[in-house]
Amino acid sequence: MTDKQIIQLYFDRSENAISETKKSYGKLLQSVAYNILRNLQDAEECENEACLKAWNSIPPNKPQRLCAYLCKIARRIALDRYDYSKAAKRGEALPIDDLYECLASAGCAEDRLNENALSELVNGFLAASDYNTRVIFLRRFWFGESIADIAKALHTSQSMVKSRISRTLKQLREYLKKEGYDI
Repeated sequence: MTDKQIIQLYFDRSENAISETKKSYGKLLQSVAYNILRNLQDAEECENEACLKAWNSIPPNKPQRLCAYLCKIARRIALDRYDYSKAAKRGEALPIDDLYECLASAGCAEDRLNENALSELVNGFLAASDYNTRVIFLRRFWFGESIADIAKALHTSQSMVKSRISRTLKQLREYLKKEGYDI
């Protein structure tokens, strides 16, 4: 079933929308959540919650890319669940924590760019980067994949992935400074 057909099921308020969403994107949503939470049961719950949030938000929303829309919902749910469990106990840091450290240490509040402007700067930085840098960056910081998994998928060494991430974060800091985001 195509994304347009699935979205139409949501607009028709057909319960098949959820089952078709799970059939098409269930494993991906679980993977996004699992890479953040490292717990299969929690990942399955995030998948279910993401489908429920999609049900509650479509309509009125009509996503251009259903896959991206659902992944964003699942990721947000998983990050919220991670933050909640992290508050209860201090655990291993997420890859996204490295990125937040890079971005969140900006100057005083009145000098900070709003979230959309910062997002556009990061997108611009990635657009100017080479393909492998973008792939590694997104796999690490959006999908939360481990360095070992990224290296395996790209048929390269873990040390190359680590050094590429380190260099990319350094270049991102420099780029943001140059664009007026004082870090």
